[in-house]
Amino acid sequence: MATEALAAPATAGQRRPRRTGRGIRSNENLAGWLFVAPVIVILGLFLLLPILMALWVSLTDWNGQGSPFTTGVPFVGVDNYTTLFTEDGLARRDFMTSIRNNIYYVAIVVPAQTVLALGLALIVNNRMLRGKAFFRSAFYFPSVTSSVAISVVFLFLFANSGAVNQLLGVFGIDGPQWFADSRGVLHLLLGVLGLDTAPAVLADGGPFGLSWWDWLAGPSVAMISIIALVVWTTSGTFMLMFLAALQSVPVALDEASTLDGASRWQRFRHVTLPMIKPTTFLVLTLGLIGSWQVFDQVYVMSQGEPAKTTLTPAYLSYRTAFRDFDYGSGAAISFVLFLIIIVLTLVQRRVMADRDTDAPTGRRRWRRRVPGGSSS
Repeated sequence: MATEALAAPATAGQRRPRRTGRGIRSNENLAGWLFVAPVIVILGLFLLLPILMALWVSLTDWNGQGSPFTTGVPFVGVDNYTTLFTEDGLARRDFMTSIRNNIYYVAIVVPAQTVLALGLALIVNNRMLRGKAFFRSAFYFPSVTSSVAISVVFLFLFANSGAVNQLLGVFGIDGPQWFADSRGVLHLLLGVLGLDTAPAVLADGGPFGLSWWDWLAGPSVAMISIIALVVWTTSGTFMLMFLAALQSVPVALDEASTLDGASRWQRFRHVTLPMIKPTTFLVLTLGLIGSWQVFDQVYVMSQGEPAKTTLTPAYLSYRTAFRDFDYGSGAAISFVLFLIIIVLTLVQRRVMADRDTDAPTGRRRWRRRVPGGSSS
């Protein structure tokens, strides 16, 4: 008892050692920042800083001479942006024409390349297929070939006396002048039905300076040739993504569904597609972003012609800045294109998200499935 009594004051008087904030964790944090510092500096200098500089240029009337950061460069604020949407003139008409062309381009390219890539992946993933390495290489080869070289080849294929028109002539079809006919395919179909001129209800009015007849023209035949090129060259990359996803689907699930009497289509719809949904979202997102940034094929094959029916926002931004020397408007077009891509990507993510069916009606929680992990 005496010993305990004597030891008690000593124990009570002891103080816990104070944490200095330094230790193994702090050293790890410091080492982590040191390792990522070179990448942060490089990205800041060559990515973030140019973006901020371009944003400043979009707010000025810089003509490319001298530095855009001198006091002599006129500051116009958001006038370069409002000109694209509110002011009647050639700038707004060209921009809206490029948006219309790109909408048709996206509406055809993204679904076509996704379906084709998935179909090729299913073929290569077939257990009964021999020579899988050859087919993988053959399907992927166009994706690693220079887009400029392929564009030049397609120019010869779709020439007036090219291989495509020669092949159509075998079936008695007089092929179009692919890069000279500015009519949209919907207008061509209506012309076959006897409707060659715009009805009065569609000829008058329309949003953003274009009539409803112009908005409903459809892609031109020149744009169709560019679409065919892009679908052929991009499907190989997405095929590899789908192939990796298909190979990660457990074989036991497919076998169990077969034992349950599911047909091949039912297994594909209810087993395969849900398992590769994250990859499908990735493919659609990358396809959406890439299709809104199409430039090199347009630059090589048509340069926006005929009659600006292959004009895209990316090419219009380049032409406005580096040909018309209106760098402010060119930079503004690029930032509007950036916002369009961001908004459409977010909408696509929301549409493809999974609903939590266990939540009460009206308060359903949206979740996104992560490959190989739990939903969040």
